[in-house]
Amino acid sequence: MPYTNTVLSRARARLTAENERKRAEYEDHLARAYALRPRLREIDRALRGTSAKLAMLIFRQDGDPQAELAQLRAENEALQNERQWILDEAELPEGYLDDSPVCTLCGGTGYQGSRMCECLRELCRQEQKRELSALLPTGRERFENFSLELYPDRFYPEYGTTARTLMQKNLAFCRKYAQEFRPGARSLLFSGATGLGKTFLSGCVARQVSENGYSVVYVTAGKLFSDFEAVKFERAEAGSLRDYRDCELLIVDDLGTEMTTEFVKASLYELVNTRLLERRTSLISTNLNEDNLEARYGGQIASRLLGGYRVIYFLGDDIRRKKK
Repeated sequence: MPYTNTVLSRARARLTAENERKRAEYEDHLARAYALRPRLREIDRALRGTSAKLAMLIFRQDGDPQAELAQLRAENEALQNERQWILDEAELPEGYLDDSPVCTLCGGTGYQGSRMCECLRELCRQEQKRELSALLPTGRERFENFSLELYPDRFYPEYGTTARTLMQKNLAFCRKYAQEFRPGARSLLFSGATGLGKTFLSGCVARQVSENGYSVVYVTAGKLFSDFEAVKFERAEAGSLRDYRDCELLIVDDLGTEMTTEFVKASLYELVNTRLLERRTSLISTNLNEDNLEARYGGQIASRLLGGYRVIYFLGDDIRRKKK
C-alpha cells in the first residue's frame, strides 16, 4: 500500500528508534550482568570464539574435521549450560539478556524481501491515523457522530424526498462504502450548499478507510493548489506532489473555495484525469452545483467529475448556523 512519504518516513523513524532502544537496553542489561557475574563475560567471549574455529574447520583439508567438530559442539554445549546455570543462580528476570530483534519476521528492518513487513505496516497505520486526526476539523469525524436530527423533514420536489431521508441514505451508503473500500473503488463527489456536513462525512470516510489499512490523503483545495504552485515556482520538489497522485484514497475538501486561475484549472484537470485513468479513488466535496462546476472549471473537468464520479447530493439548512 503506497503510504505517503510523510507517514512512511515517520513510521520508519519509529522502527529505527525502537531498534536502537532495544539494543541499548540489551547492552545495559549485559553490562549489569557482567558486573554481577564476571564469569559470564568469559563464557560469552569463548562462545564467540567457537564461531571462528568452526569457520576454520570448514576450510581445512587435513586432520579429522568431524572429530574436532564434535569436540567443539561438546565445548559449546558445556559453556551454554554453565551460562544458563549462572543466569538462574543470579535470579535475573526471564528474558533479561534477550537479544532478539524487535520483529522476528523481518529482523527489525521493516521488510521481508521487497515486501513491507506487518510491523512497519502497523506503524504506518498508526502514523496515518495520527496525521488524519490532526487534519480533520473536529476530531469527532465518525459515522456514529453524524446527526440526522440536524436535517429537516422538509420535502424537496426536485429531489422527490426530504432532506433527512436523503441524508439517511447518504449516511448508510458512505458507511458501507468506507467499510468495504478497496483500491480502485468508484470516486465520489459530495455536492451541496455550505454547512450541510460534507466535510464531516468525508472525514468519516477518511477515518474508516484509514483504519482499514489503506493509504488516505486528506487535503483542502486551497492547500492542494498551493502545493502545486510551490512546485511550479520551484519552492518545493516535484516529488512532494507524489502523495496526491499515488495514495489509494485522495480526499479534496471544499473545491471551489480557492482562487480559480488557469493554473488551478490545469492542475485540477491533470490530477483528476490521471487518477481516473490509473483507477485511483478520489472523494471531492464542493459547494458548487453542476452548472457552477462547468462555468468555473470548463467542460472537460466538469465532464470527468460528473461522469466519472458518483455524485452525492446534500440537502438541508446550514448546520453551522443551527448550532450557533
